Amino acid sequence: MEKDSKSLFPGFNAAKYFSSQTLKKDLPSSIVVFLVALPLCLGIALASGAPLFAGLLTGIIGGVVVASFSGSQLSVSGPAAGLTVIVLNAITQLGSYDVFILAVLIAGIIQIILGIAKAGTIGNYFPSAVIEGMLAAIGIILILKQLPHALGYDKSYEGEESFKQVNDDNTFTAIITAVENMQLGAVIISVLSLAILILWPKIKQVAAVPAALVVVLTGIGLTIAFQGTGFALTGEHMVQIPTVASFAEFQNLFLFPDFSAITNPKVWTVAVTIAIVASLETLLSLEAIDKIDPQKRVSPTNRELVAQGIGNTVSGLLGGLPMTSVIVRSSANVNSGARTKMSAVFHGLWLLAALLVIPGLINQIPLAALAAILLFTGYKLANATLFSKMWRHGKNQFIPFVVTVLAVVFTDLLTGVAVGMLIGVFYLLRANMRNPYFYKLEKDGKQKTLRLKLSEEVSFLNKGAILYTLTHIPKGAKVIIDGSNSKYIDRDVLEIIENFHEHAYAKQIDVELVNIHPKYELPKLQDLIIQADDIAEIVDTHQIAKEKELQKNN
Repeated sequence: MEKDSKSLFPGFNAAKYFSSQTLKKDLPSSIVVFLVALPLCLGIALASGAPLFAGLLTGIIGGVVVASFSGSQLSVSGPAAGLTVIVLNAITQLGSYDVFILAVLIAGIIQIILGIAKAGTIGNYFPSAVIEGMLAAIGIILILKQLPHALGYDKSYEGEESFKQVNDDNTFTAIITAVENMQLGAVIISVLSLAILILWPKIKQVAAVPAALVVVLTGIGLTIAFQGTGFALTGEHMVQIPTVASFAEFQNLFLFPDFSAITNPKVWTVAVTIAIVASLETLLSLEAIDKIDPQKRVSPTNRELVAQGIGNTVSGLLGGLPMTSVIVRSSANVNSGARTKMSAVFHGLWLLAALLVIPGLINQIPLAALAAILLFTGYKLANATLFSKMWRHGKNQFIPFVVTVLAVVFTDLLTGVAVGMLIGVFYLLRANMRNPYFYKLEKDGKQKTLRLKLSEEVSFLNKGAILYTLTHIPKGAKVIIDGSNSKYIDRDVLEIIENFHEHAYAKQIDVELVNIHPKYELPKLQDLIIQADDIAEIVDTHQIAKEKELQKNN
């Protein structure tokens, strides 16, 4: 990670972020992310019972503010569909949107404290099969949730992540209703848009122009062409953002927290809930995006919590919704070729420009065209290749993966991941319990010796397997229990070994203990951290070796 003490933001390197090599990737990507984020910002605000402007404002802050402070290069933040029900219930419970945004502000401060306290390290403990399952589930959900829009059924926003929706419908009933009420003009636009997304990048002469931009322009063109025909689209089939005619009108869109409710315990309960749920969603998203980053960069989780906390503090202060790092927008960012976080920053600026400069044009974009972009993104996240890859990895990976997919699709993001985590941990413990040692039969003339070589880490989880093995060693055998490779042996396991050693004579078993110590201490955290001087020495040694090799070859 870069360090530039003269820069306004930690890790900001102007030469890196504004070079022609990165801008030619980041600018087109930012347009794609903007096109994906725009309807989501509006839809999530609508489903949350909040002002539509609040959704746009949150997307702008997520792009400009959070991305500036974040250490992730590809993550994009904004209002999260996973928080929709929490937000809707909280606004109702608190009785006022002004009081609710006070809770959002407090949640942001809590996130900053969590980041400073290094709580972000919890993100390192999510099993990879669960992360892969979450990504695939998000892809499936995108496809299922966007099908109504692709069919022209836009009576209400159906883009929530949860299977059961706030209007008491569910994912499948929404699709059935859409099929019964499809609009042919929207179907034509969505089918043509998908064809463009698939075929456009394969045409070398025009591949530099983002396919998503072509889709939007085509959608606007067809919308105009369909006017006055049986294919004509109405306002409900279009993007709808608030229009402002003056700076005074723009100022009136902002709302501010009601600080008189600071002592209300319900406000603090909502704030803590939002802080925890938003932080978990962010860490999950960050882990997932790092997995699909072509450059395999590792995002600093604690810094991300601080960045999200700053974003939510600003959002609450100005009247926005709570935000997280969002998989859908971030995946679109990766798939469209982004290189740095400037893509996320630019997407926030495009949202602001759309609100101020071209609201009329933006309101001409059909939702069917945007649905096609999301359908294509969903397919990339949940294609058959991913499922076959996880199948080849074995059932210890495949079962947690599939359970996570199904749980996320049929519940919601956090519930599904929690179920996947339980299954993933079960298989992890199961594998750990079966791998406490390696054994080998050694022959010395006619004498046969069973050597049990203990693993590097022997925890209490291995207690049952080791006890079973030792109690089933036949009478008169010779056994060597070798702890030469073991850095840590749990006290419970040591007691079993000591008891076996002490009483083995009753079964005429000859027992020899090799490098089994009476006590083991876990290594201290600072002993596990590679110091900067050690890294410099490794780099210097490696560089010297490379120079010697070059001299030898020359």
